Amino acid sequence: MSVLKSRPVLRWLVPVTAVVTVIGGGAALGTFAAQAEPSLPPRTAAQLLVDLQTSRLEGLSGTVVQRADLGLPPLAGLVAGDGPASLLTGTHTLRVWHSGPDRQRIALVDTLGERDVIRNGRDVWVWNSRSNTATHRTLPEGAAGAETPELPVTPGEAADRALAAIAPSTEVSVGRSATVAGRDAYELVLAPRDAASLVHQVRIAIDARQHVPLRFEVFADGSDKPAFEMAFTQVSYARPDAEQFTFNPPPGVKMTEETAGRQPADAAGKRPAHGERPAHGERPAHGERPAHGERPDVRTVGESWATVVVARLGGAGAPADRSGNGSTGDPAALLGTLPKVSGDWGSGRLLTGKLFSALLTDDGRLIAGAVTPERLYEVARG
Repeated sequence: MSVLKSRPVLRWLVPVTAVVTVIGGGAALGTFAAQAEPSLPPRTAAQLLVDLQTSRLEGLSGTVVQRADLGLPPLAGLVAGDGPASLLTGTHTLRVWHSGPDRQRIALVDTLGERDVIRNGRDVWVWNSRSNTATHRTLPEGAAGAETPELPVTPGEAADRALAAIAPSTEVSVGRSATVAGRDAYELVLAPRDAASLVHQVRIAIDARQHVPLRFEVFADGSDKPAFEMAFTQVSYARPDAEQFTFNPPPGVKMTEETAGRQPADAAGKRPAHGERPAHGERPAHGERPAHGERPDVRTVGESWATVVVARLGGAGAPADRSGNGSTGDPAALLGTLPKVSGDWGSGRLLTGKLFSALLTDDGRLIAGAVTPERLYEVARG
């Protein structure tokens, strides 16, 4: 049933160099509410999957609103700021443009500034208005795709990841038709069969004519409201003007040139000395330990919706008890406020939300997944 390998339409608008973050902003949550149910010709789940597989997106622009209510404990210091973790709470908005496989743009705007990611051919720019800094990278010849960010930024990107789980472990059905961003849409429903999964359902609203995902919702077990949702509130399928993909540096901007696989250089060609913080826009490769640049021992257990990631972090395990309310921004202090847990697998600290659980053991393992704590304990025992 997999429809991923030949579905480039669901991989559009993923910037190559940036960890895309949505900061501030927000539209009224009422924009997510479905309007009167439109009357559409019946289509089966298999037909909707074929629609996604065969769709071809030439141009698109619009506004996406994303909301997360994951039931996290008050670890504000870990989810505040401009990082990807800011997407784990609250409501966020962004503007998106797409014009073929090598022209995409995302503009993230809040009351304090703007952050843009622009791809135009082999050139990729990241600009932050708050710091008035910009990073430029030239992609290698033949670069066809883009690096996937930690968190999805469009309904299509989110749907792409969810559909990767389609297998015998997933029940696929058709939900109610809806109107999203003024467009009639079918609804594809994915439901995990594994009882250990914390995901109850994933609902994807698909444009009835263009076959593009317009809304993506994830429901946790025991809840009738989405724990995570993103949707277009306005969308156009006209090809955007070329000027949308031209970066015009504002006065006084600090420019950084970035080379794949190397630390970025500033406009004068200087690279950070050993021990210095990298220039704005660079981040360690996924899973690297910043102190030594070494990757921890990471493996996965299980498959599909019940996949659990196990990482051997090295060094100290779960932090000791810390006083305070967990708002200092110090990760060790914040994690020290999490509840202690123990069993025949050992002991540690447990972080739980509506859609995921994470266990930091005293022997230095991080075990996490969209599963119940009991499944984490089972993996820790093994």
